[in-house]
Amino acid sequence: MIQKEYRFKQSEEKTIEKVIMDQYVNYLHMIFPMGEGLPVHPSNANLYMTVIRGTLSISLNDQPVMEYGAGSVLHIPIRTTMNVRNLHPKVLELIVVKTPIPE
Repeated sequence: MIQKEYRFKQSEEKTIEKVIMDQYVNYLHMIFPMGEGLPVHPSNANLYMTVIRGTLSISLNDQPVMEYGAGSVLHIPIRTTMNVRNLHPKVLELIVVKTPIPE
């Protein structure tokens, strides 16, 4: 078989899972109910954040909170301080792709 299948969780509960972590890409799947998110931290790679469902509330460095809905893809440069939250009742689901992979 040439292809390899990867699967991610289908849920309404908080989830942070590493779907693909290899020498080419880091591919993460995240689900955040209202009030949940990531700890504030600097990005350790250039990343692309895709909103699958819900509304992403994100503050980058010292900027005010911006909101992005399903279908949005954000590019976030390396070493950008991120505050990623779900401030809305609908569950937030994200795919995060890091490339090149963090050292």
